[in-house]
Amino acid sequence: MAQAFFMTGTDTDAGKTSIGAGLLCAAKQQGCSTLAMKPVASGCEMTEQGLRNSDALALIAQSTVPLPYSQINPYAFAPAIAPHIAAQEAGVELSVADLYQAAQLVLQQQADFTLIEGAGGWRVPISNTEFLSDFAIALQLPVILVVGVKLGCINHALLTAQAILNDGLELAGWVANVIDPNCARLAENLATLQQLMPAPCLAEVPYLPVANAESMAKHLSHILQQLVVR
Repeated sequence: MAQAFFMTGTDTDAGKTSIGAGLLCAAKQQGCSTLAMKPVASGCEMTEQGLRNSDALALIAQSTVPLPYSQINPYAFAPAIAPHIAAQEAGVELSVADLYQAAQLVLQQQADFTLIEGAGGWRVPISNTEFLSDFAIALQLPVILVVGVKLGCINHALLTAQAILNDGLELAGWVANVIDPNCARLAENLATLQQLMPAPCLAEVPYLPVANAESMAKHLSHILQQLVVR
């Protein structure tokens, strides 16, 4: 049965793409067809083919269903700034309706495992009136939350989880992704999150100096069945 999830993070650089690529890699290793989408991305580089985003390319590298780049990352902006500001500077109007329509082209592929990755955290604006969370609400997909484990992550994680639930969406679970190798009281922080988060911890990923899809997959492969039977 095809499974699709929306992936968000507690903040920018929480490790959404690293975790997402790892999940896709693990699913691929288990014989599943895979597909991912990064609807909006800022911080893109100009290439001969046009603007390209490293996160989107990392997801594409672990996707087995071939689609044009423009369908995986329909809105790409050069400046590494908030998406709504980047869109305004580029003269582009972002809307939930347009993002939803673009996402349907991906979801219609019915890959065994599909991820749609947000940008930054949960309540990121895409215009003066709409947020990426509104896009997630429109999709009605279960949400995977990547918690970037560092000082302050407990507050960020609890607030984000509560916002997801308040928006009426299913929080399928969260991944503890250690992004600070010197995080003080790491075990205690993880224990507190385990106790207070209103959803299951799918995996704890230690700090990885080389966080590629293959190394991430080793820590994530066990959760795929849990996501399917949740």
